[in-house]
Amino acid sequence: MVAANTETVRCSWCLGHDLYVAYHDNEWGVPSTDERHLFELLILEGQQAGLSWLTILRKREGYRRAFAGFDPESMARFGEADVERLRADEAIVRNRNKIESAIGNARAFLALRDDVGSFSDWLWEFVDGRPVVNRPRFVEDVPAETRTSRKLSQELKRRGFRYVGPTICYAYMQAVGLVDDHVADCFRAHRGEAGASADTG
Repeated sequence: MVAANTETVRCSWCLGHDLYVAYHDNEWGVPSTDERHLFELLILEGQQAGLSWLTILRKREGYRRAFAGFDPESMARFGEADVERLRADEAIVRNRNKIESAIGNARAFLALRDDVGSFSDWLWEFVDGRPVVNRPRFVEDVPAETRTSRKLSQELKRRGFRYVGPTICYAYMQAVGLVDDHVADCFRAHRGEAGASADTG
């Protein structure tokens, strides 16, 4: 008798580091409506620009400490002294433009929320309130950006956000579950397909 293959199959991009695996298994593609979590991932995706996501995952706890637990009200009050403090903090990426953009994005986030009432509701309207589920055969089939991510990027930029290009926005949509791009043979691929829509690009 041939023994059954019990090895867990995952999207290949997450293999090789426990932080990546945990993020893939527990967070990536999981629909989120928690405003603090949505804000945290929006900031972190911008901080990742030009770097690997693993670099940001390794510094995530450092960012939580440095950015007041990703409380947008607290971050919005940061001034020049805080920028200098953060530039000396080895627990985060010490790039002035990225630090200043995170503070500016906190202010833009609060302004947007004041305008629309709920950032979560506003964000989810971009996918008609339900996750877009794709089932690519291979990781290479996953797009870097889509029409929806370009629309989201345009609107965020219009509202004063920085580091929110279409590619960053698509990664953000994946991170918070607006899009589920687990490959077809990944063990997470069965989750959440009922009632999901198809991404038209």
